[in-house]
Amino acid sequence: MKSPLSRLQRYVVRRTLTSIASALAVIAFLIVLVNFVELSRNVGQRAKDVSAMDVFGLALMESPSVVLILTPFAVLFGVLSSFMSMNRRGELIAMRAAGISAWRFILPAAAAAALMGVVVVTALNPGASNLTAKFERRQSALLSGYLVEPPKPVWLRQGDGQTQVIIRARANQGPGVLLKDVTLLVYRADENGSLQFDRRIDAQSARLVPGSLRLTKVLEARAGQPATPHETLSMPSTLDADTALARFAPPQAVPFWSLPGLIGRTEAAGFSAVSYRLQFHQLLATPLMYAAMALLAAAFSLRLLRLGGLAAFAGAGVGLGFVVFFVNQLAGALGRSGVAPPALVAWSPPLLALLAGCTLLFYTEDG
Repeated sequence: MKSPLSRLQRYVVRRTLTSIASALAVIAFLIVLVNFVELSRNVGQRAKDVSAMDVFGLALMESPSVVLILTPFAVLFGVLSSFMSMNRRGELIAMRAAGISAWRFILPAAAAAALMGVVVVTALNPGASNLTAKFERRQSALLSGYLVEPPKPVWLRQGDGQTQVIIRARANQGPGVLLKDVTLLVYRADENGSLQFDRRIDAQSARLVPGSLRLTKVLEARAGQPATPHETLSMPSTLDADTALARFAPPQAVPFWSLPGLIGRTEAAGFSAVSYRLQFHQLLATPLMYAAMALLAAAFSLRLLRLGGLAAFAGAGVGLGFVVFFVNQLAGALGRSGVAPPALVAWSPPLLALLAGCTLLFYTEDG
């Protein structure tokens, strides 16, 4: 099957992807090195019998999610390096002297960057999220017995049209989900459909298994009645033992393919899913962000070498890339705080960057 790209376009795409891969390798190496030093100080000094290989393994598990956050910079630096190299070697001048519009070799590079974004979101993000979750579990295991702070309490909610149960507990992952220091507030709907307090249940521990919540060392109290102790008590539960606590994981630890279901379950349980909805939209906008970074980098590297100032022009492109990254992070903070809708804050920075790159290219190429 004949390729839709010309030989020249394939050459530009190959050079661009090679430069992006080199920039990504440098960023990944630096991230792993920084994480190794940080974990050596935080884990290696606080936990005994932790070897350098254990710390290095933790660094490898934590680094991919950080590297993916900084991947737009790899696209920016890679495309900028590739096009500046072709400019210095006179290849861009020869292309344009032959009557080839800059759009013909810039758009394939931007499309390759966008395709790379699709691969990152659909394939690499789930792997990085799973490694982040493993990192949290492994770090907790290494530090078990050395942390004096108990697990932070979590809040769960379950129910139907007649009953609502609010659960406060401290959670430990295990076979099923083990809850400790459990408090359940049970509400029942009256004839008008409004919820009225029914009873409070305190338990030393509870095990969440499919279809039920099994309590031990229970004290049950109804309004106006003395408390009734139970050695064990079983309650029907609609919570899923595998996903009940997933909504309390950081958004970066949730794979892309799991986000839609998690958002639905979190909102159905009555909790806010703003952080997860924002993460979902930011991942959807990732290919557009990569394409925008590629256009910006290409636009700032087309200045004719004989005119001078190419390095300063490229530096301005890098500076604008940092501005876009900062605006993206600021918009994310606004989205998480509920100031602006998640979709708006996730899609605005890449759209603005894309418009800025297209504007500069129209100005330099088409006058």
